[in-house]
Amino acid sequence: MEFRTWEPVYEAILADFGYDREADEHARDVLADLVEPFDTLRLDCSDQRVAIAGAGPSLDEETDRAAEADAVIAASTAADTLREAGVTVDCMVTDLDKNPETARKLTHEGVPVAAHAHGDNVAAVRELVPAFEGGQVLPTTQAEPSGPVENFGGFTDGDRAAFLADHFGAAELVFVGWDFDDPDVSEAKRRKLGWAERLLHWLEQRRGERFDVLEGRRDTLTLSWMDD
Repeated sequence: MEFRTWEPVYEAILADFGYDREADEHARDVLADLVEPFDTLRLDCSDQRVAIAGAGPSLDEETDRAAEADAVIAASTAADTLREAGVTVDCMVTDLDKNPETARKLTHEGVPVAAHAHGDNVAAVRELVPAFEGGQVLPTTQAEPSGPVENFGGFTDGDRAAFLADHFGAAELVFVGWDFDDPDVSEAKRRKLGWAERLLHWLEQRRGERFDVLEGRRDTLTLSWMDD
C-alpha cells in the first residue's frame, strides 16, 4: 500500500473521529526509537490461504476454520482464543490496548507481533514495547510511514490484519470471529467496526475478491474517499 493511496482514507478517518495527525506522527516516532528493523520476508504468505481472526464472540465456534488455513493472523484477543484452542498464530496485530502480555509472550516465542502506534497509545508504546523481543516486532502506523515503521493500510486491528496479509501476498483471505453486529460493543467501537466494513469492501475490490464476511452488507457500504 503506497501512502499516497492510503492518505485520502486516513484523512477521512481523521475527520470523522477528530483525531490529531501530529499526535499519530509523534506516536510513530516514539515507536520507531524503540524497535529494530523487522525482516518482512518472514511474513511472506504468497499462494497461501490466510485466516484473518477477529476477536468477536463467534470465534469460539470458528477455530477449526482458522486451523484449516495455511497461516493465521490474529487481531488482539483473538490470539488468546486461538491459542487456547490449540491453533497456531503466525502473527498478532495489536494496538496494545487489551492483552499486551500475550503480545510479549508471542514475541519471546518467536512469533511476529505487528505493534501499532497512534496518538492515543503513546504511554502504552513506551511502557510495553521495550519488553518485547525486538526482532519480532513489526512496527506500524496509520500515518505516513517513517524509518522502520510501516503502514500497510487498515484502521482497526482486524482490518489491519487483512491489509497486512494482502501486502504479503496472500492468495485468499478467510475471515473468522468477525461480528459486525455484536450488541455488546460500545458506540465508539461500533463506529470503528463501520470503518472496518468499508475498508474490507475497498480491499476486496482492490483484490478482485469477495469476502464472505461482507455478504448481505455491501449495499450499505460507501467509499466516500473515492468520490473526492
